[in-house]
Amino acid sequence: MTAEHDFEYQAERPNKSQLKRDAEDMKRLGDALVRMAPADLERIELPEKLRDAIELARRISAHGGAARQRQLIGKLLRKYDAQAILAAIETKALDERLQAREFHRLETWRNRLIEEGNPAIEALLTAHPHLDASHVRLLVGTAQHEAARGRPPAASRELFRWLREALAEVPPDA
Repeated sequence: MTAEHDFEYQAERPNKSQLKRDAEDMKRLGDALVRMAPADLERIELPEKLRDAIELARRISAHGGAARQRQLIGKLLRKYDAQAILAAIETKALDERLQAREFHRLETWRNRLIEEGNPAIEALLTAHPHLDASHVRLLVGTAQHEAARGRPPAASRELFRWLREALAEVPPDA
């Protein structure tokens, strides 16, 4: 073999450090799959052997055995298309962030309506003219009365539920 041939051979294969980083990435992905809720895991298309290994990892309580099982899951992930699994996990994470953003948007409207009263009601009705103004005023008045009396926030929760239903079709930036 010539020196040129050796150089080409080395350039084609990944170095040992890269292989270790890739293996560690797959192990972390496997750990995430083991920690994932069963219902969320069901939504991800996984090979049967990998799914069985994940289920077994959830049942193992001994530290050493669990570590070996997670190592095996990482090894199995290196054999399969991990990009599809990563994409499914990222999609789930994005959905969770969007739901949290929507929750905070509704929570902000509810708090603003209760604290500010009429100016906030007018702002809500201006932003969403399809809403029933008298119903909004009734819900906000009840929630304000409840807050002033120091009672449990039942009306506040009802206002939140109503906002969630009424603004369900509205984009989050509104």
